[in-house]
Amino acid sequence: MPLKRLRNPNHPKKGSTTKVEPIRDLEAIAAIKSALSSKPRDLCLFTLGINTAYRANELLSIKVGQIAHLEAGDSLSLMQSKTGQYRRIMLNGVAVIAIQGWLKAHPKPEPDCPLFISQRTRKALTVSPFINMVKSWCQHEGLQGNYGSHTLRKTWGYHQLRGNTKTPPHLVLPLLMEAYGHATQQQTLEYLCIQSDEVASLFMQVEL
Repeated sequence: MPLKRLRNPNHPKKGSTTKVEPIRDLEAIAAIKSALSSKPRDLCLFTLGINTAYRANELLSIKVGQIAHLEAGDSLSLMQSKTGQYRRIMLNGVAVIAIQGWLKAHPKPEPDCPLFISQRTRKALTVSPFINMVKSWCQHEGLQGNYGSHTLRKTWGYHQLRGNTKTPPHLVLPLLMEAYGHATQQQTLEYLCIQSDEVASLFMQVEL
């Protein structure tokens, strides 16, 4: 079944707030990638988002020339929209494969061209359609909850904390705290919706 573009479904009412969630299920991540396999731009955007923890507007600011030459293990520095400071990340192999796959199909892979262009305007993709894309990808896989512009960067952190076996466990949370620019570890846990998961699970662990 083809993915359908949504127009901001379940948007919170004015004055209310809704916590945007990470994609917790690895099978759902694999399913989204499979569904996007015929859409190299969207597959690249999704893959880069869950492997770098950049914000939506930071991802969408990338130019072809900044990234076309990079290989696995190379670094990419983007200015953070929130702080104005540059943050350096290292691209892993999965991200590089997705980038190169998209560049082969990119209609204008010139250095000054946006990496992620709108198919309609041929200009840089903007945050509003990006949010709708994320919502549609998650809805297509039947995921329950609220998903949006922070979902992909939260997904990266969630699985770093839950599944990173190469970094000593006591270092993962402090490193995530630094990566996100948070002041406390509690802030990072709340951002990744970790604590709410653990508290909710208590209700199923003991029956009185």
